[in-house]
Amino acid sequence: MAMSKGDKVSWNTSQGKTHGRTVEQRTKRFTFEGQKFNASSDEPYWIVESDKTGARAAHKQSSLDPS
Repeated sequence: MAMSKGDKVSWNTSQGKTHGRTVEQRTKRFTFEGQKFNASSDEPYWIVESDKTGARAAHKQSSLDPS
C-alpha cells in the first residue's frame, strides 16, 4: 500500500485505535525520541501525528491502516 505525507491513517495503541496523519516517511535506520528504528525501503516507517493529542510517534507502514 502506497502512502504519502498527509494521509489520514489509524493505528492500534494500548488505549485503543488512534487516528492521525502521516508526517514523514523514513527508509533508513533512525532514532526518534530516544528509540532506534531499523527502517528500510522494503519496510518503511512513518512518523505519525495523533489527531487527538498532536503527539508524534514512529510506526511501521505495515501497522498503519488508511482511514
